Amino acid sequence: MPGCALFIVLIVLNAFAPAHNSPDKSNLNSNIGQDEIITGTVSDLGGPIPGVLVQVKNTRISALTDQNGYYSIMAAPGDILVFSYPGHETIEVEVGIDPIIDVELYEAVALEEAVINAGYYQVKDRERTGSISRITAEEIENQPVGNVLAAIQGRMAGVGIIQNSGVPGGGFDIKIRGENSLRHYDGNYPLYIIDGIPILPQSPSILSSTILPLNDVNPLNALNPNDIESVEVLKDADATAIYGSRGANGVILITTKKGKTGRTSFSLNTRYGISRVVSKMKMMDTPTYLEMRRQAFENDGITEIPEYAYDINGIWDENRYTDWQKKLIGKTATDSNIQFSINGGNEQTNFLVSAGHSEQTTVFANDSHYKTNQLSGNLNHRSQNSKLELNFSTFFSTQSNNVLNTDMTLNALSLSPNAPKLYNEDGTLNWENNTFENPLAAFESTYSSKGENFQSSLNLGYAFLPYLKFKLNTGIHRSSYEELSLNPHTMYNPAYGLTPANSMAFQNTNKKFSYLFEPQLNFTKTFEKHELDVLAGGTFQQTLNSVTGIQGYGFQSNAFITNFSAAQIVMVYPNNKTEYNYGAVFGRINYQYDNKYILNLTGRRDGSSRFGPNNRFANFGAVGIAWIFSRESFLKDITWLSFGKLRGSYGITGSDLIGDYQYLDTYSITGNNYDGYSSLNPTRLYNPQYSWEKTRKLEFAITIGLFRERLNLEAAWYRNRSGSQLVGIPLPGTTGFNIVQSNLAAEVENRGWEFDLNVTPIKTADFQWESHLNLSFPKNELLSFPGLDGSTYANRYVIGMPVSIAKLYQYEGINPETGLFVFKDFNGDGIISSPEDNLVNEEIGVKYFGGISTSLTYKRFGFSFLIQYVNQRQWNYNSQMPTPGIMYNQPVEVSNVWSETNPNGIYMPYSSGADPIKNELYNHFHNSTAAVGDASFLRLKNVQLNYRLPTKGILQDVMVYFQGQNLLTLTNYFGLDPEFVLTGFLPPLKTYSLGVQFNF
Repeated sequence: MPGCALFIVLIVLNAFAPAHNSPDKSNLNSNIGQDEIITGTVSDLGGPIPGVLVQVKNTRISALTDQNGYYSIMAAPGDILVFSYPGHETIEVEVGIDPIIDVELYEAVALEEAVINAGYYQVKDRERTGSISRITAEEIENQPVGNVLAAIQGRMAGVGIIQNSGVPGGGFDIKIRGENSLRHYDGNYPLYIIDGIPILPQSPSILSSTILPLNDVNPLNALNPNDIESVEVLKDADATAIYGSRGANGVILITTKKGKTGRTSFSLNTRYGISRVVSKMKMMDTPTYLEMRRQAFENDGITEIPEYAYDINGIWDENRYTDWQKKLIGKTATDSNIQFSINGGNEQTNFLVSAGHSEQTTVFANDSHYKTNQLSGNLNHRSQNSKLELNFSTFFSTQSNNVLNTDMTLNALSLSPNAPKLYNEDGTLNWENNTFENPLAAFESTYSSKGENFQSSLNLGYAFLPYLKFKLNTGIHRSSYEELSLNPHTMYNPAYGLTPANSMAFQNTNKKFSYLFEPQLNFTKTFEKHELDVLAGGTFQQTLNSVTGIQGYGFQSNAFITNFSAAQIVMVYPNNKTEYNYGAVFGRINYQYDNKYILNLTGRRDGSSRFGPNNRFANFGAVGIAWIFSRESFLKDITWLSFGKLRGSYGITGSDLIGDYQYLDTYSITGNNYDGYSSLNPTRLYNPQYSWEKTRKLEFAITIGLFRERLNLEAAWYRNRSGSQLVGIPLPGTTGFNIVQSNLAAEVENRGWEFDLNVTPIKTADFQWESHLNLSFPKNELLSFPGLDGSTYANRYVIGMPVSIAKLYQYEGINPETGLFVFKDFNGDGIISSPEDNLVNEEIGVKYFGGISTSLTYKRFGFSFLIQYVNQRQWNYNSQMPTPGIMYNQPVEVSNVWSETNPNGIYMPYSSGADPIKNELYNHFHNSTAAVGDASFLRLKNVQLNYRLPTKGILQDVMVYFQGQNLLTLTNYFGLDPEFVLTGFLPPLKTYSLGVQFNF
């Protein structure tokens, strides 16, 4: 039935399609003669094209067009000239009598000619059997971001990305087609690969949890987005199975820019931007706040204002007002970036060298800086006989961060609006006679980090025979991360009488070194209508990780606080060294018949040192098929149908993201001495039986290109089922351990629909208009969990529901007789308690998401924008709100309080905190259905406007541009930001940026 419906649609569209005329070939002839000089120009809609390869077919005679698109080549009448240029259709022209041949190239229709990086191999987009999403440098460079993941947000179907913090240097939460593992934070990492070399996604940070959520520092912070040529995301089994266990949660392939054939050219790109918080919550002003506070004491029956209520007992100025959001997180942050690159070369060898520097500040009211430096290089070489190919890429980067130890966002929302001024007249911190905990004291406590990353990769290929090629992919990745947390005594009120003897310092150092060795053999053969491509290879990767830590307590002076030898008490943590070994053999067989029927078989056998001796190896594989139905003879007369493909895949991938040595008995040094000897404490139980998590992936998709692919649509349905969950199995307390690591026979399913639509409504020499839309409908479900009801996981999961649910109390409003919150008493015992009454299963997370991007080019002007949209339910501000009436400010919505004269009020009568009943009810309120709400939003994610100035002489091109990020958000969300809902941390910022790029 689906096939019949498809062909009915094709027939109907064909009736309305415009006529199609074949090109006129009357100027060609077949006269054969002596070689002569053939000249001409090559151009496209934009004008002459330099660097076009002109070749006499089946010979080694070739030439390149110059800057004016002019070429000259020796050829004889009857010879065939082949004109090829990246991104354009290849054209063949027969040489006739006329020695002048001018050619106009058309941009390649996307699906027919685009080449996709699939990791171990490259494939034309029309021939791929797997699900691969891609963005290029054009989209990446349009955005003023420091991490390429921020540039991907909203641009790829099935790829959900959340920036974890507005503080520079932080991390990202990325999920490719949902969560496969029950271990939310450490079991769902994708695989990052830069120029063929995997990099470890685990965060090196330990001390940053109060400023960078989840201690997350993303590894791609080390890479300059302007150095990236393309990013491919592999999603289904056919695309990821060749990476085996490493690709279980998807693969992110990053290809850096390469040198271009032609004269040596220089590029200078500089940008300066300013950033502010995206939005602020509207909080109570001083009169409203003071009224709330007084009413709270009155409601609690307290007639005499306590001495600790400084805000209303006359100690603090009741006429004072401070917008603490403006004061603490309202500073304008700056972002400066400069990059210089040089590239060039000839047909055999080309190169590129790039250097960049960037600095970012924060919106906090202190002088914090995040600085990065990057140096990268690339060298490509191909021998004259094209048998030898070599690509060498390398980059080195440093990052340094100096920020607060504690995020100020929570203080900005909670401080009383009439709280005292921050500084005394002499410039010292104001403690208002020991009645005020000055938030700026946090500036005395700092967090700093320094990171270095170095990577080199070598890709070598040699064709022994026309159909047999040896390839070698090898490289190293080294990173070091040092962080320092300082807590001097000056961060506390001087009235406490603390001295440098109470100061503390913490240092952590993490070093990683990894090397990769991957030899491969590639066999390709074409005979008649058959094409065969066979790839076989092996992988060996070793990763060494070293973590050291030191703490110092008590110093004679804070001037020595970074010198741990000056501390009165020094605690040195044992040097934690781990070694991870990974090995595999893999193969791929790709068979095509008549350019219409494609079969792709992939297999991999993985070995990991993270499992016991009997379970270290596992097999993974996939099969992908595709039918290019637009090539069928019965559709050849349907001129409006440019391309059509049906594809499907099924396979198994795995995961070993469990950490090293988890199957062994482990011990740690307690720091306690027994009879003069250090003692050991057991920390983990031995379990050599647990093995790989495994995910079975299924997908079906259709791709259609219409009207010379001015309109391209891809729709995909997928289903991933993940079992053998690696989790901690709870144990009785009598064993001495809370859990033992093991495989749980629970199964998680992620399924959904993804849609990608590309449209080119207008494409002329002066004006081009392109638009892209993507839409994803993900669905997560826990299919099975043996023994769930009797386990400690019963409070977290429900079979048949997503793994991200929250078990909540059912909020039923306010009792009109008592004015108190009412929650449903499910068991009827008259007491609201857990787990008897928090039985409402609320789905937390995304229902659907996507993005709409448009690019317009008119002569020298360019304009593009991206609109991101997300439909979701998330925790709102009710989940973290302090009890209204205590000494914390509240949103203006809390003014709508219940009373006899306001029976529709949505909050209980205020309390000063002295009413235990109201305190308990607010605890229930924080974990009720009232604390979860609609967090859908529509966001103008990115805007770029550029203009190319007329140039001459050595200056080839000058582009002036404006860029904006997170410019406008439309939402009904009750909270600071609907995308970012972590309590007490700064959301991503709104950025305006101006820049100029010079090309010489």
